[in-house]
This record gives sequence, structure tokens and C-alpha cells, in this order.
Amino acid sequence: MKIKNEFLYFALKNGRLKVGLFILLFFVLLAVFGPFFARYGPLDYAGPGYRPPSNEFWLGTTTFGQDVFSQTVHGLRATFIVGLVAGGLSTLLGILVGFFAGYRGGMVDELLNMLTNIVTVIPTLALLLIVAAYLPYRGILVESVFIGLTAWPWAARAIRAQTFTLRTRDFVDLARITGMKPSKIIFKEIAPNMMSYLFMTFILQFGGAILAAVTLDFIGLGPTQGISLGLMMQNAVLWSAIQLGMWWWLIPPGVAITAIVGALYFMNTGLDEVFNPKLREM
Repeated sequence: MKIKNEFLYFALKNGRLKVGLFILLFFVLLAVFGPFFARYGPLDYAGPGYRPPSNEFWLGTTTFGQDVFSQTVHGLRATFIVGLVAGGLSTLLGILVGFFAGYRGGMVDELLNMLTNIVTVIPTLALLLIVAAYLPYRGILVESVFIGLTAWPWAARAIRAQTFTLRTRDFVDLARITGMKPSKIIFKEIAPNMMSYLFMTFILQFGGAILAAVTLDFIGLGPTQGISLGLMMQNAVLWSAIQLGMWWWLIPPGVAITAIVGALYFMNTGLDEVFNPKLREM
């Protein structure tokens, strides 16, 4: 109870964490409730094209008369889905590989380390081109799974290094003496002592997945159905929004992506200060 109170005290006192959490919460609420305020579907014809922001169209319309506000709030939903699914999958894979490689050592470590190196050097874009050739219709979940399956190696290496330092501690030796199975030692003894580190790893993976999805969408390798912030930026550039002065088509998704990733960075640095006594603001 004392540890929880101490964590809450320093968390509420940390400015970076509060700013990041506030920004992230704002966009989460916008993604959840925003579509209910949208008068049109993200791909529906809403009115004349090239319309700037107004009372009727809060963020203007695209070249094809689509409502930019509707596309933005629906795109936010897709962004958070990618972050949760891809970030969660890559973190889970990194945890499993990192824990077992770091704890077991020996041949298990060598094999898992070799697998990690293989996935690391796989050319992601080339692989996605091959996948895209066999999957003419791609959705958000397919993109999320692909990102999650290719983004875990760095997390596995970091968790492996932390596990190496913990497996020689007295409480782990005591668990071995009592006959506890290796899997139970990992998840009942080692993992609880790394919860803060694992949580910050997920935050980094969440933000990395969002940036990866935006990159894939922007170069035309994203979902073929639906809308996302990356697809909005791709369409805006493809149909010369900058040259036509249609800033309202390009800026909203760009600001949203920058704000979300920046908020995650603030949260990560803030949590690092909260969990690490040497970095705390007294």
C-alpha cells in the first residue's frame, strides 16, 4: 500500500507524465466519441469539394467533397487499434523471447538470439510488398499483425538483458531451491520486478506501431479499405492539397499523429522519472 501511495504521489507530481496523459486522453475521447458527432461517413460525399473549415464542415472538405472531420475521428480509431494490437503483440513476443532467452541461457538463448537476429535483418518493406501481392484486400488488423510480428526484436533484447541481471538474485535462487518450475519463476518472481520496465516497453511499442502504420499508409502499403490518418496524408499529398492551399486536409492528421506520439514520449520519460528514484523530482 505504501508503494502504491508513493507511486501516485510522484506520478501526480510529475509534469511530463500529466501533460502526456492529458493529451493522450483527449485524443482517446475524440476517437471514441468523435464519430457520434460526425454528420457523414468518412468516405461519404458530404458536399462541394475544396471547402475550408466552416460551421457546416468543421475541418472542411476534401477534393472529393468528403468531410475531413469525419475522416479524422475515424482515422484516430484506426490509429489506436493499430497501436494496441501491434504494440501489444510485439510487446508480448518480446516478453516471451526475452524472458526465456535471458533466464534459460545456453542453447535456448543461442537459438532465440538467432531468431531475433533473423527477424531484425528481414527487409520489412520488401516483405510487405510480397504480402500485398497476395492480399489484394488488406484491413487494419492485417496491418497491425504484420507490424507486431516484425517489431519485437529490440524489446526482446532489452528484456533479455534485464532478465540476465535478475536471474542471479537471491530470491530467484530461493525459488529454484524450492523446486519451482522455470516458467513460474519467470512470471511470478522475475516479471513482477520488471513491471515498470515492461509497461514502458509497451508505451514505446505503441508509439512505434503508430509511426510504422503511418509510414506504410503514406507509401501506399496500408489498408485497402477504411480510413486512417496515414491514408488521409497520402491522399492529401497525392491530390496536391498543399499546392491547392487545402491546409485543412493535411494538417489535422499530421497534428494528431505528432501529438499522440509526442504524448507517449512524455509519458515514457515521466514514468521513467517516477519509477527511478534517482530521476525523481523532489
